[in-house]
Amino acid sequence: MPPSHVHRSHGRRVPRPARDGSLFLGVTGHTLIARPGATGGPARAARRPRLTAGRLAPYARLFAVPGARAFTVGNMLARLPMGMLSVSAVIMIASTRGSYALAGAVTATGLAATAVVGPLTARLVDRHGQARIALPAALIAAAGALALAACVRFGAPDWALFASYLPTATTPNTGGMSRARWAHLFRADPAARHTANSFEQAADELCFVAGPPLAALLCTGLFPESGTLAGAVLLLAGMGIFTAQRATEPPVTREAGDRSAPSLRLPALAPLLGAFLGIGVVFGSMEVATIAFADGRGQQGAAGVVLAFHAAGSAVAGLVVGAVRPPEGSMTRRFALCVGVVAVLALVSFAAASSGSLVLLGAALLVAGMGTAPAMVTGMTLIQSTVPAARLNEGMTWAVTALLSGIATGSATAGRVADLLPPPAAFTVPPCAAVLAAAAASSAVVRLKWRARRAG
Repeated sequence: MPPSHVHRSHGRRVPRPARDGSLFLGVTGHTLIARPGATGGPARAARRPRLTAGRLAPYARLFAVPGARAFTVGNMLARLPMGMLSVSAVIMIASTRGSYALAGAVTATGLAATAVVGPLTARLVDRHGQARIALPAALIAAAGALALAACVRFGAPDWALFASYLPTATTPNTGGMSRARWAHLFRADPAARHTANSFEQAADELCFVAGPPLAALLCTGLFPESGTLAGAVLLLAGMGIFTAQRATEPPVTREAGDRSAPSLRLPALAPLLGAFLGIGVVFGSMEVATIAFADGRGQQGAAGVVLAFHAAGSAVAGLVVGAVRPPEGSMTRRFALCVGVVAVLALVSFAAASSGSLVLLGAALLVAGMGTAPAMVTGMTLIQSTVPAARLNEGMTWAVTALLSGIATGSATAGRVADLLPPPAAFTVPPCAAVLAAAAASSAVVRLKWRARRAG
């Protein structure tokens, strides 16, 4: 069979022009040879080089943007202390003061302050730009961490621990600012934004896995204050690199209409925040339930490894989700479906815990982690499409605040259940919370249909 670009005419092979009209000619002996040119010509081929092959191509496309690699390195360095500072504070205070209750109270106070201050910091970032706000905010947070270490080191009274830890609430939401950069760089490319959000979810999980063990290693291997000091240095160094990449920073939007009301008052955002709150309860309760389960079997040291399976499953799933094209259809419905899957997989974790096997529980948490990544990626993408551009950092920080509040609530609830009932009973909290999260996400779908009917 002749090639597709050749047809026969009176028994002879005659070249057929290429679709773009270009034709390359040559002579061999007495024969004229014609070859169709590449589509788009050599110039277009030079402008569109093949970045990589296979599944990594979407990620290679992200980091081909000038400055993307640099701000990602800074983002990862600055994000790692978010998983280090609270663990470092607990170990540091408990090892020197001999009180886990005091250590827990100090970190809980810092979390409550973050829930209040975090959205306000993000609002300033939206109004004045990342570089002008994030670096000074990181300096204040690092100063608070250093003050806490000094108070512990020199035996300051207990009230000074609370006062010194409060400034850490100004720690910028580095993950939110990074997502805002991707949303700005690929504002007209939903597929690329989907990949970027998937990468950021995997980065969150990586910091969750690496941060606490690094903090524990430093605090126990060197001296109690070393984890806090390292976290402060990483925060400042990472934020300095991140904010130095001005070319990728989203511009400040000065449209007054976008600031007529706080992002939390947007009706479309409330169900999403409710869903993030429920997902946070799933995370917090799953962590405490796993620790209680392992402790009940005399294997408390294995709890960290088992929990790492959950984070690893989420990280891998996040990268896989980002490598495929997002499905068509309503993103709100897809978010509700993903949260429903989280609820089902939380029941699988309860069944594994009921068997009494730590190995089965680890496998169940690995699968459950794979279900959380699509929900988080879709939810963050939905937040980006719901919140006005001038309030993007604030909107995503509210989502993170809801998530952190849920984690604190889930930890307290599961801890109470574990104290009163056998350890597997604490695994009833995650599926119940996931059902409530799915209900909140489904209410967004109902609202969408109601608006469509009114418009029709």
